[in-house]
Amino acid sequence: MADGHNLGNHGGRASSWLAVTVVLAGFIVGGVGLAMANWLIVWVGVGVIVLGGVLALVFDIFSDVVIDAPRAGMRAEDHR
Repeated sequence: MADGHNLGNHGGRASSWLAVTVVLAGFIVGGVGLAMANWLIVWVGVGVIVLGGVLALVFDIFSDVVIDAPRAGMRAEDHR
């Protein structure tokens, strides 16, 4: 960031984290339903995942992506 451009941070917005949390909760609910062999709970989990996907589209979570500045002068040998 030597050129003075603000490229943002890697934290993301709270609304983006909400969408990701809803999707994660859906996977957990679906996984528990799958382990219990209860297809109703599996489909409830799928519905929660779809709800999280809709939230992700509405909240435009991909606008939180941070583009890092190019790393000049870094060679593979420097990391050993």
